[in-house]
Amino acid sequence: MLEELLALGKTGAAYDLHTIDIGEGEQFGSDFVKLNPNSKIPVLLDQSKTPAQSIFESCVILFYLAEKYDALLPEDAKDRTECMSWLFWQESSASFLGGGFGHFYKYAPHPMEYPINRYTMETKRQLDVLDRHLANREYMCAGDYSIADIAIWPWYGRLAMGELYDAAEFLDTASYTHVLRWAGAIQARAAVKKGLESAL
Repeated sequence: MLEELLALGKTGAAYDLHTIDIGEGEQFGSDFVKLNPNSKIPVLLDQSKTPAQSIFESCVILFYLAEKYDALLPEDAKDRTECMSWLFWQESSASFLGGGFGHFYKYAPHPMEYPINRYTMETKRQLDVLDRHLANREYMCAGDYSIADIAIWPWYGRLAMGELYDAAEFLDTASYTHVLRWAGAIQARAAVKKGLESAL
């Protein structure tokens, strides 16, 4: 999101990136808990305000930045509502993908058939929802690229392209052709490439 804002000429969106190693439990350190009492990444600390403001939860961060910089959020009330619906769709759905499917398929210490089957079916259902929605549109919301695309792509776009959990063949993500077309278009964006490079 910050790289997209910079690409739009919003120079105030310049940022410093600080990595939190969740494998080492750094999200539970007292300094981080002051920024997010729920001990989850990401967190944005807006130091353009006095005092600095902490914003946590991914979709809230996206909405905050979209409003602050008047960008990547439709102005038309109907289109804006559609965008917010898809933004919150991601907020409520991605936990089934990451904490559900990803955990039991890739990270659980022992394979367990029932949760793998349960979360596989839900993940495929969600991919189907996206595929049908994207069948007749370039991006998630009417008009143009938005914070809904930015929120959904890292989870579902990268999954469809085989970049999460080594699960593309298992989920038959090649069958979600509209999701793949959308995911490829977003991955090709210069700001997305810069954002991914800066996170490495």
